Amino acid sequence: MVACGDTFKHVNVEPGNGGLKMPDIAQSNKMDSGLRRNDDDLMNALPQSAAPLVGPDPLIIAGRAYTSRLLTGTGKYKHLEETRRATEAAGAQIVTVAIRRSNIGQHKDEPNLLEVLPPDRYTILPNTAGCYTAEDALRTCRLARELLDGHALVKLEVLGDQKTLFPDVIQTLKAAEILVAENFQVMVYTSDDPILAKRLEEIGCVAVMPLAAPIGSGLGIQNKYNLMEIVENARVPIIVDAGVGTASDAAIAMELGCDGVLMNTAIALARDPVRMAHAMKLAVEAGRAAFQAGRIPRKRYASASSPVDGVIG
Repeated sequence: MVACGDTFKHVNVEPGNGGLKMPDIAQSNKMDSGLRRNDDDLMNALPQSAAPLVGPDPLIIAGRAYTSRLLTGTGKYKHLEETRRATEAAGAQIVTVAIRRSNIGQHKDEPNLLEVLPPDRYTILPNTAGCYTAEDALRTCRLARELLDGHALVKLEVLGDQKTLFPDVIQTLKAAEILVAENFQVMVYTSDDPILAKRLEEIGCVAVMPLAAPIGSGLGIQNKYNLMEIVENARVPIIVDAGVGTASDAAIAMELGCDGVLMNTAIALARDPVRMAHAMKLAVEAGRAAFQAGRIPRKRYASASSPVDGVIG
């Protein structure tokens, strides 16, 4: 493998928050962003045996670069030690925290999540899980900023009902506009509507996070063509949020061109959460590599692997 000092010498490491400080020009996570060396340079820099493992491919959110494209939640684990071990096995650098349900310091006499997932190692992503109105979501984000000493990056979700946990897109739009105006960096959970996804980007959200299936359902990717439409028209990272059940689901999301995957239930409620976290890490990496490599076209008929020209007899 290539040493980090070689592949990331064009970026500056910034202590804490689990990421790398990128140049100001890093506004897009798309493949034509110009942040990576050209293929010839990479191939020349690598030993021949390692040539296929071409170098840096950071996920860029709000100007910060992350080497991991797997984001993980912190709920539903048996205890904080399991949360820590699974997060490490996933290789996650961004972890979501439900402010209304988790203790990050507001309850001094209770175990603090930040003791096992310290902010100097991870980017803590406060979310508004459990909010059903824009007003509740705004209040939760403002509380998170106070608890985390001015932290601006938040995950916005405003739910429509308790049965489906689908987003209330009207309330989501309302809250997103206000949060962006208040200088929050908003990663937003939304439906798989391409028009709405584009509108949220235009408002100023730093990442759009469409569902692949209902939250916690484990149904897998149920909306491939909608996700592809969202990805093709986006200029901010598109991160699948909700619906993943196993590693193949994560790989499919990445093969579609999504920039990352956020998951919680699929790892936390697996029979072996730590092992599943590792499987998800590998799946996201494999799916991203396959997307970049480019799959062969689908055809109705067979195509011989060996050439037919010059066949003897």
